[in-house]
Amino acid sequence: MNADYKKRTKHRAAIIRGQIEGLQRMIESDDYCMDILAQSLAIQRSVASLNKVVIQNYITAHAAGMLASGDEWQQQKATLELLNLYELNNVRGK
Repeated sequence: MNADYKKRTKHRAAIIRGQIEGLQRMIESDDYCMDILAQSLAIQRSVASLNKVVIQNYITAHAAGMLASGDEWQQQKATLELLNLYELNNVRGK
């Protein structure tokens, strides 16, 4: 992983860890449901932000080269990985 992307992902993971610990404290102390939901949604946005950085790294460090390689197997692999990512991102409520 590129050093900049690694730094950014570690930072985001630390933020998420803190948010989850805060959520656990809120649940333990029986905080107001809307406050718990707001914290949960903030965690989801943070995870989405982390995912975006990882995807950026994947595209720049792996997929772009695989697609430009001229190697049909590498091109198919990159295409399948991107399609799987698309499917994972679009699964709703299952």
